[in-house]
Amino acid sequence: MSLDESEFIKLAAQTLEKYLTAIEAVEPDDADADLQDGVLTIEFDDGRIFIVNRHVPLRQIWLSSPVSGAGHFDYQAGKWIAARDGRDLAVTLSAELSDLLNADVRLG
Repeated sequence: MSLDESEFIKLAAQTLEKYLTAIEAVEPDDADADLQDGVLTIEFDDGRIFIVNRHVPLRQIWLSSPVSGAGHFDYQAGKWIAARDGRDLAVTLSAELSDLLNADVRLG
C-alpha cells in the first residue's frame, strides 16, 4: 500500500499513540514513556532506551531497540513489517517490552 504523506503521518501518529497508551496501561515502575513530535521514547531506569519514530520521506516507522537493534518498518496489510527480515513491529516491541517490564504489554 502506497501512502501519501498526510495518510502516513496520520497512520504513524495513531500507531505511536496506541503504543504509548498500551505501555502506560501496564503502569511500569522502572520505565518512562513519552511521545513528542512523532517520536516515542521509552527509557528504563537502568539506562536502556527504545526509540520508535516516524520517517516521513520513506513512509516508514523506525525502531531503535537495546534488545534487537535497529529496524525500518513499512506499512503492509494493516501492520508495520520490517523491510529487512519481515518481523512485525507490534509483535517485536510487545515481546521485548513484556520481557523487560515483567508485564503483558500488547501493542498489536
